Amino acid sequence: MPRPGLLLMLAAVLAACAGAPAFDTAGVDHTLTPGMAAADAGARGRQVQWGGVIVAASNLKDSTQLEVLAYPLTDGGAPDPQREALGRFLVLRPGYLETADFAPGRAVTAVGAILETRRLRIGDGEHTVPVLSAGQLRLWPRGYDSAPQLHFGFGISIGR
Repeated sequence: MPRPGLLLMLAAVLAACAGAPAFDTAGVDHTLTPGMAAADAGARGRQVQWGGVIVAASNLKDSTQLEVLAYPLTDGGAPDPQREALGRFLVLRPGYLETADFAPGRAVTAVGAILETRRLRIGDGEHTVPVLSAGQLRLWPRGYDSAPQLHFGFGISIGR
C-alpha cells in the first residue's frame, strides 16, 4: 500500500512537469516568416504561428491591434529574443484586449491566418508587414525565460 507522503510527492512532481496548454498548430506553415510573408502576395490566407515582443498596442473600434517584432519560436511556442529578429507583423484580435497587459516589451505568440499586408511607418521609413488574424493568442509572463527549464532538487527530512 503506497504511503500518503509518496503519493503527495508524486503529485507534486507531475504538477511541476505540467506546462501551459499547447497551441493547436494543425495546418500551420512553420517555414513562413513575417519577412517572407510581407514579400509574398500568395501568403494571404495561410495559417502561421508567430511570436515576438510587442512594440505597440492599440484598441480599435471592434478589435485590438498589436505591432510585434518577431523572433524564432522555441519548441514550446515561446519567442526567443536571444536569436535574430525575423521582421515585424501586426496581430488583429477581435474584441478588446487590455493594452496595459499587452504592453510594449511583453512577449506574445499568435496562431492564425494571414489577412493582408499593410504599409507601416517604422522610424523614418515605411515597411510592408503582414497582418495576422489571431485565433489563438498567448501573452507570456513578464520575465519568462525562453530557455528549456529543468530543475532537480532533493530534500532532507529529520524527524522521529
